[in-house]
Amino acid sequence: MTQLEAARRGDITPEMEFVAEREQLTAEVIRDEVAAGRMVIPANTVHLAGVLEPMAIGIEAKCKINANIGNSAVTSDIDGELEKLPTSVHYGADTVMDLSTGKDIDTIRRSIIDASPVPIGTVPIYQMLEELGGEIEEMRAQHFLDMVEHQAKQGVDYMTIHCGLLLEHLHMTTERVTGIVSRGGSLIAKWMMAHRKQNPLYECFDDLCDIMRQYDVTWSLGDGLRPGSIADASDDAQFAELDVLGELVERSWENGTQVMVEGPGHVPMDQIDMNIKRQIDVCKGAPFYVLGPLVTDIAPGYDHITSAIGAAMAGWSGAAMLCYVTPKEHLGLPNNDDVKEGVIAYKIAAHAADVARHRKGAQDRDNALSKARFEFDWNEQFRLSLDPQTAQAYHDETLPQDTFKSAHFCSMCGPKYCSMKITEDIRAMADEGNLVEIEPATSSSESSAS
Repeated sequence: MTQLEAARRGDITPEMEFVAEREQLTAEVIRDEVAAGRMVIPANTVHLAGVLEPMAIGIEAKCKINANIGNSAVTSDIDGELEKLPTSVHYGADTVMDLSTGKDIDTIRRSIIDASPVPIGTVPIYQMLEELGGEIEEMRAQHFLDMVEHQAKQGVDYMTIHCGLLLEHLHMTTERVTGIVSRGGSLIAKWMMAHRKQNPLYECFDDLCDIMRQYDVTWSLGDGLRPGSIADASDDAQFAELDVLGELVERSWENGTQVMVEGPGHVPMDQIDMNIKRQIDVCKGAPFYVLGPLVTDIAPGYDHITSAIGAAMAGWSGAAMLCYVTPKEHLGLPNNDDVKEGVIAYKIAAHAADVARHRKGAQDRDNALSKARFEFDWNEQFRLSLDPQTAQAYHDETLPQDTFKSAHFCSMCGPKYCSMKITEDIRAMADEGNLVEIEPATSSSESSAS
C-alpha cells in the first residue's frame, strides 16, 4: 500500500508521524495533505528498509531543495560522485537526484542509495539509453518499463519521466530560441519524429503506475518542454504539455501513486507567480518542483545566483521544492565545491520562501543569529550560519586572534564606527537616566498655523 492509499483510507503511517515531527505539524495534517495529493512522501519501500529518513514535499511543508549529482560520459568517477552526496546532505539538500549518464551507473546508484538518508531521484531514460548504446530510436516501451522496474528494485524514491510531451506539441517548438532543452524531452521528441508515433511513455502510463505503486515510487512528471531561455518562457508548447501533466496527475492518483510535477527552468521575474499559480490550478494542487528558475540568461558562471532569485520567488508563490543550479550550469559537470555553492544558494532561497510564507519556526534561526550579531557573540554567529566554516574564515582574514572573537566590533567598522556598539552605548546611557523624553518636533507650517 502506498502512502497515498494509506492516507485515503484514513491511516497514519509511521512515515507520516516522522514527517509531522520534522515539519512541526500534526500527523492528521500530514495524512490529509497526502490524501488530497497536495503532499508526497517519497519513500521507496526498499530504501525505507535501509537508511532513509522520511520527508515530505508539499505546500503545507517547508520548502525543500534538491541537489543533482551523477557522472557523465565525458568526466567524473564513482569516488567523485560519492563525495558529492555527503556534501549535498551536510549543507541542506532534502533530496538528491542521480543523473548519471556515463559508465557503471548501477554501481554508482547502489552506493548512493545505500549511503543516503534523503530520497534519491533518477531520470530512468538516461540509463536505458546507455544500455541501448545511445540509440534512442531503438527504444521500445518494454525497454523503458524494464528500466523503471530495475531502478525501483534498487530503491529509487522518485523518478522523472517525460510522459506529457506529445507528438502534436513538437511543431510549437520550431520557433523557440533554445528549442527543447530537457534531455529526456529531447530524446522522446527524437523518438517520436523517427517513428512518427505518439509518446510511448504516455501510452503506457498505467503500466508504469503499476510498477511504481508496487514499490511506492513517487512520480516526478517531467516537463520536457520547459523553456531553456527567458525568451521561450510561458509559450504555447510549455503550457500545452502542462495541460497533459494535469491529466496525468489525476490518472496517477486513480492508480494509487504519489505524484509531483516539474516546472520551468528559465522564467523572467514578472512571470514566475503566474507560472506557479497556473500549475497549481491545472495540476489540482499536486506539489510543484521547479528547476531554478533562472530570471536572466546573461550570467554564465553565476547561474546559481540568477536562479536562486527566481527560486525564492517561486517558493514564495507556492512551489514545494526547488532544484538547485550550480555555478557550472550550462558550462560543465559540477565538482564538489560547485555542489556546495549550489546547495547553499538554494537553501537561502528556500528559507527565504519559508519566512515569507510564515512557516512555523522558520524565522527562529534568523532571530537567534541577529541576537548573536547584536551581542557580538561571534562564535554563535558562526554556529548558526548555513556555512560556519566560510563565515569564520572571512572573519579570520583580518581579525584571526582569539581575542577578537569577543570584540565588540569587526574589521569593517572598527571600534569607533560600529553602529551596534554605539547603540549599546546609547542604551547604557538610557539605563543611567541620561535619555530624556523630548516633545515631537513640529513642522514650520504647523508652527505658523498655531
